[in-house]
Amino acid sequence: MIFRQLFDKTSSTYTYLIANEKKEEALIIDPVLENVERYIQLLKELDLKLVKVIDTHIHADHISGIAELRDQTNCVTIMGDKTPADVVSMQVSDEELIKIKGLELRALFTPGHTSESFSFLMKDRVFTGDTLLIRGTGRTDFQNGSSVDSYNSIFKKLLKLPDNILVYPAHDYKGDTVSTILEEKKFNPRLQVKSVDEYVEIMNNLNLPDPKLMDVAVPNNLKLGINFNKQKVNSGVEPKEFKKFLSEKNRILIDLREQSEINKNGKINNSISVPFPEISDYLNTNKKEMQNKRVLFYCAIGQRSTLAVQVSKSYNYNNCLHLIGGLKKWKLEGF
Repeated sequence: MIFRQLFDKTSSTYTYLIANEKKEEALIIDPVLENVERYIQLLKELDLKLVKVIDTHIHADHISGIAELRDQTNCVTIMGDKTPADVVSMQVSDEELIKIKGLELRALFTPGHTSESFSFLMKDRVFTGDTLLIRGTGRTDFQNGSSVDSYNSIFKKLLKLPDNILVYPAHDYKGDTVSTILEEKKFNPRLQVKSVDEYVEIMNNLNLPDPKLMDVAVPNNLKLGINFNKQKVNSGVEPKEFKKFLSEKNRILIDLREQSEINKNGKINNSISVPFPEISDYLNTNKKEMQNKRVLFYCAIGQRSTLAVQVSKSYNYNNCLHLIGGLKKWKLEGF
C-alpha cells in the first residue's frame, strides 16, 4: 500500500493520500485548498490516478480542497450522508464501504465535534477526523456539536475497535503523527472519565477561542459544489425533458453511481450500471455499438454525469445528455 501523511502548517491539518501497491487508483482524505497543487504533483510523481476524495466533516479552520481536486482530476467527492454541504457527489452511510482498486474503507458515523462527522476505517488504521485526536478530542461548542454525541462516538464506537488499530486524526497541534486505540484508552486525558457526565463537564469548560478562519471557512465549505448552470451548459437536461428521451428506442441509459448507492436509493428503470471511475474504459471498449445511440447519463446529484459528458467528448461521442440534479432532483420532480 502507498500511504502518505501530509501536513498543512497554517491549519495544523493532516491530509492522507492512499493507494494500492499496484499504483492504479488513489484516494485523498481531508485536503486543504492551498495545497492542491502539491497533491497533484505528488500524484504525478507516484504515477497515481485520483478517483475519490473525502472530507471527514465540515472544517472550520481551512477551506477544503475537494472541489478543486474534483475540477482538476474528475474525481468523485465524498462525505457522510449527514452533511449539509453541497459539494459532494457521493454520500455514504454508517458502515458503508468506499472502494478503490485493491483497497476499501468503512464509513463510521461519529458525530460530536460536528453533527455530520464521520471516521473511516481501513484495515489496520482509522482516520478519525476531529472526533478523536492524539491525546485529545475535537471540541463540541460550535457547528451543532454535542459533547454527549462525542462521548458516544468515541466510547461506543471508536474505542470498541481493536487496541492495535492506528489512529490518524485530521489535526495535531503538538507534532504527534499517529497513535493507537490502546494508547488513547490509556493516556488520553479526556478519556479518563467514568461517565458521560464527567466527559461533558470537561468539554463544557475548555473555554477555547473560535478558529481564526471559522467565519470564512465554514460558509465556503458549505458552498463548494453543485453548479446547475455548469450542468446545463454541459448537455444537461431537466427531469421532464430527460424522461422524454427515455422513451426513445435507440438510446442507452447509464447509471454512474456505485452499487451501494443503488441499493440504498434505487435506480431508474432499464438503466445499466457503470460506476463513474470505469466510464472511460466503458466508452472506449463499447464505442462501435454505442456510436449511433443517444447516451443518457445520470448519478446522485449531477456532478459525475456532468463529468461523464465531458469524458465522452474525448472519445468523439456526439449524442450524450445527462440529468441535471441527478436522481435527487428526479425524485423531487415526482418521478
